[in-house]
Amino acid sequence: METDCNPVETPSNVGFEEDSDYRDFEGTDVKDMRLEAEAVVNDVLFAVSNMFVSKTLPCAEDVAYINVETRERNRYCLELTEAGLRVVAYDFDQTDDRLQTPYHETVYSLLDSLSPAYREVFGNALLQRLEALKKESQS
Repeated sequence: METDCNPVETPSNVGFEEDSDYRDFEGTDVKDMRLEAEAVVNDVLFAVSNMFVSKTLPCAEDVAYINVETRERNRYCLELTEAGLRVVAYDFDQTDDRLQTPYHETVYSLLDSLSPAYREVFGNALLQRLEALKKESQS
């Protein structure tokens, strides 16, 4: 599904004044996508063969790139933005502008769609954790 969006143009003089009461809040709601990408990697690294934040492609406040190799040995470059995650190439440290893949809200959803082995490993880890919690509650 595509959505047309026309950004609202704002005059160049719009902004916070130097003596504004709001200057301390400037930029506080901006996420650093490199930090978000590192968190994504740390969260699911156990369930894939290899995963790391790209050092070749540029990271910014609004975008980061993650390289992932599934247990099936398929390689992907993922783009992480506020819109979510999507595949941008079928190799590490690449982007293909012709590739039109859907955004996924979570890394779990994206990997679930790409890798049956991820799905199995992640499901088994979840089951083990639930069994451990059940044993703790019975003690």
